[in-house]
Amino acid sequence: MTLLPLGGDPVAGEGARVLGVDDGRSFAVFVVDGRYRVTDPLCPHNKGPLVEGQVDGGVVRCPWHWYRFDLATGSCHTHPALRLGVYPVRRGADGWVADVGEKPVAMSMSERLRAHARGDAP
Repeated sequence: MTLLPLGGDPVAGEGARVLGVDDGRSFAVFVVDGRYRVTDPLCPHNKGPLVEGQVDGGVVRCPWHWYRFDLATGSCHTHPALRLGVYPVRRGADGWVADVGEKPVAMSMSERLRAHARGDAP
């Protein structure tokens, strides 16, 4: 388990930002209704930067093609087959943290090709 420190209490209107962990991964951090929401930083449609998108009612709209994602569940309102990675947030001893899991193991080229053939392309 990798914990991403978010800081103190969320402040409404704080805006979105990108935070990274030591293993090189990045995550988008949003404040919605006074709560932290942590997601993948890029739109799964075409890798648009979600922190530059508009947030309205707990939904972020990608600035590139306007795909909309629920920040609590990761579901896509525009294309149901797409899903945004979301990560649980909890209060830790030193402030708020998100559990972003372990860094995924890199797939070999043959594993990537098999996944692509199944329609599970990473």
